[in-house]
Amino acid sequence: MIINADASQVYRDLRVITARPSVADEAAAEHRLYGHVDGAIACSAADWAEEARAAIAAVMAEGRLPILTGGTGLYMRTLLDGIAPVPAIDAGVRAAVRALPVKEAYAALTLEDPAAAQRLAPADSARVARALEVVRSTGEPLQHWQAQRTGGIGDQVDVLPLIILPDRVALNERIDQRLTAMFDGRAVDEVAMLLARSDVPADAPIRRAIGVPEIAALLRGEISKAEAIEQAAGATRRYAKRQYTWFRHQFPQSWPRVLDSKSINLKEYFNING
Repeated sequence: MIINADASQVYRDLRVITARPSVADEAAAEHRLYGHVDGAIACSAADWAEEARAAIAAVMAEGRLPILTGGTGLYMRTLLDGIAPVPAIDAGVRAAVRALPVKEAYAALTLEDPAAAQRLAPADSARVARALEVVRSTGEPLQHWQAQRTGGIGDQVDVLPLIILPDRVALNERIDQRLTAMFDGRAVDEVAMLLARSDVPADAPIRRAIGVPEIAALLRGEISKAEAIEQAAGATRRYAKRQYTWFRHQFPQSWPRVLDSKSINLKEYFNING
């Protein structure tokens, strides 16, 4: 059983631009938590972790092996370590923080929560905004709440982790090729359909998925197709760089890290028969 752990691939609206498994892949093995959330709904790490716990329990009850795959480290950490009991953020604070340019938000964070600013990349707009709104709304830094995590399953299951950190040059080439193929395929059409929906909030996470802002600008006539591809590829490369940093430092150093899945016998590693 393959269980999705990618924050963008949970959304039903964006199969192509988020590189969800193909119909053939899904037919070859059962997949869960892919494309099951409507784009108008925000799926948080806590929401996903609750669904993942249920899926894992169901699969294990059937005597099968659940395999979680995806690049959203926060999802995996929330599942394993638990959820921080952060109080609800004041709506006014959230609106004010989200309206700030990322440079201003990061500058404010360095003053109000220096530890968080040191951990985060200055251009990581989502996490910078989250840390800033938490300290402003609750009066406590994000790390204060993260130290009180509850509900993780890391100590209840046998975890067989495998982190794939491919060669950066080869990865960047694959990113460029993939974005070009997506734009030549149905990526533009599916984003156009998403943007045509009046029920998707302006601040919905799906609107921030890599490729959506770039295609939106293309559809508005602000940039060319070539520029949209390059901008989306650049955003993907920057995201990949942040993933490298996250998976190198946020999980135990004892977790295996390999260049590609071909460098290890996956069936033997995961004790899969057949």
